[in-house]
Amino acid sequence: MSIYINKDTKVITQGITGKTGQFHTEKCQEYANGKNCFVAGVNPKKAGESIFNIPIYASVKEAATQTGATVSVIYVPPAGAADAIWEAVEADLDLAICITEGIPVRDMLEVRNKMKAKEAAGGKKTLLLGPNCPGLITPDEVKIGIMPGHIHKKGRVGVVSRSGTLTYEAVAQLTELGIGQSSAVGIGGD
Repeated sequence: MSIYINKDTKVITQGITGKTGQFHTEKCQEYANGKNCFVAGVNPKKAGESIFNIPIYASVKEAATQTGATVSVIYVPPAGAADAIWEAVEADLDLAICITEGIPVRDMLEVRNKMKAKEAAGGKKTLLLGPNCPGLITPDEVKIGIMPGHIHKKGRVGVVSRSGTLTYEAVAQLTELGIGQSSAVGIGGD
């Protein structure tokens, strides 16, 4: 049984037009059901364009409304990443996955406080993985983030880790022993 994501999950990439966002979105599309899962990108300056046959929207809210996406992966540089996280939260997504490393602590404290206030006021809760996380994967279904897909094998064991590289090592050893994973989740080091 997987957690958080499956082959039917619809994903938005924030920062899809940047080098890192492009590279990893393409890798995610190439993994299992990724072509069907990655349905939108966000860049206000490039709205109306597309990349890898993924339409680009001006905002997360617009992308979610148009596509039914419930998850966002964030590859935005540190100076703008907290705003990108908050935009995903304001759009009422179920899950925001922030790959970005080095976001100022003060910015993340502000986001955390706004998320708590939104939830306390009865707003929808968005789960945040990260920042500085490798993402998550449900083997043979979908991967979101920077995890290498080839080391995973579908199975029953869940893996959760703060460290990206230790996640990969644990998964690779499990796979080598013939033990498959239901999901592997990197919660982030920042």
